[in-house]
Amino acid sequence: MNRREFLQRATGLAGMALTGLAINPARTWSRPTRLKITDIRGCTVASNYDYPIIKIYTNQDLYGLGEVRDAGHLGQALILKPYLVGKDPLDIEGIMESLRPYSGHGRFGGGFSGVDMALFDIAGKVLGVPAYRILGEKVRDKIPIYGDTNASQDLEVFARRTKIRVETWRLRHLKMDLVPRLIRDKPGAFEDGLPTDKGLEYWGEYVEAVRDAVGYDISLGADHFGRMTVDSGVRLGAAMAKPRRKLAYIEDVIPYSAPDAVDLMRQITEKSLTPTLGYEDLFGRSGFQPFISEGAVSMIHPDMETSGGLLETKRIADLAYRYGLKTMFHHAGSPIGAMASVHCACTIRDFVCMENHAMDIPWWQDLVTGPAKPLIQDGHYTVPERPGLGVELNDEVVQKYLREPKYLHKAGYFEPTPEFDQPIDWQEAIKKRIIGGYTVRGPWVHLDEEGNLVNRADGR
Repeated sequence: MNRREFLQRATGLAGMALTGLAINPARTWSRPTRLKITDIRGCTVASNYDYPIIKIYTNQDLYGLGEVRDAGHLGQALILKPYLVGKDPLDIEGIMESLRPYSGHGRFGGGFSGVDMALFDIAGKVLGVPAYRILGEKVRDKIPIYGDTNASQDLEVFARRTKIRVETWRLRHLKMDLVPRLIRDKPGAFEDGLPTDKGLEYWGEYVEAVRDAVGYDISLGADHFGRMTVDSGVRLGAAMAKPRRKLAYIEDVIPYSAPDAVDLMRQITEKSLTPTLGYEDLFGRSGFQPFISEGAVSMIHPDMETSGGLLETKRIADLAYRYGLKTMFHHAGSPIGAMASVHCACTIRDFVCMENHAMDIPWWQDLVTGPAKPLIQDGHYTVPERPGLGVELNDEVVQKYLREPKYLHKAGYFEPTPEFDQPIDWQEAIKKRIIGGYTVRGPWVHLDEEGNLVNRADGR
């Protein structure tokens, strides 16, 4: 009997309480008295996936920084204001449990997650310790990153993009997008909307081109396959396991929201010659639990800006560890969310790597002060040792790259939010586009293919 089978049969595992806080800030002797939350405000940075950033303010000149899921709504956090003001920010567990009904999968998890980050930032500053100390034992000082790579139908361009990322950032982990449009016009690539064996071989040519560019010492994964079935997913795994390709994983083969997703992914995972990875859009332990306990994925891939922030994501990873599954982190946000994710990742025992999706944005790390620069050194983040998340906003740089989203009543730079003083009905907020799913981005300042700094949305 293997480890997963033993745990699946173990009496009471599903009901076992997972880890809480290593240090409960609300119960320490050295803490301010009468500390209360007074406000929550935000701003949105214009980027490849816009960054909604929040501040939670207190009555004692302390604030915490957090981040809502990339390309999400800032209002997803601001709508929680009536349930935060007046609360003790050091009661992290109590506050987060009270906010659980106001969250969900995808971008709906962003507000909950951003608040968690800001509370850990406040607690760490109050106690004078880095955020990870509150969460648990640090088991690594550096967090490996993986670079994502945007697709190109031109094999040489695709391969060149990956090589530039590996050489510039000295990466050991990489991911590529095998999107349907790469092979849509190739003869016999699809039948009834599903990739044929010939189509899988076309995708394989892109993988081989990347392998020729970066070699086989790099861990390489892929995602964005479009509509798939159990049969096509298993055949995909076989095609990508061939020696010239040797993918480390295939990601989100079946969407988490698909009917019978757990069962379908379990069948693929059991038969696939390539490991499976998922899911960046799942919220909470309850979202991940069936995929973990039923063996539906080989590794988990939460995005901490959706999955629930530091505390919830640590619990998810601890559950995965009990079933013998490793953890990777998805992340396409700002350095605020990145450093919060680093604090969590350094406490996870079977951790592989964490995404950075801003490798063509030269001002990305300038959004913050605090940690040593560059933030990425030799393909790793270094865990901050300053109190809280260990980063502060560089106001001048952040204001230079602001976006004023249309879905806010009043945009700007941490402007007052009286429109959120009273509770807003969830469905009304969706209708008014205060909260919701993925938002279409506009122009952002980045490097184009020739290394020129441009401000446009079509620079890929």
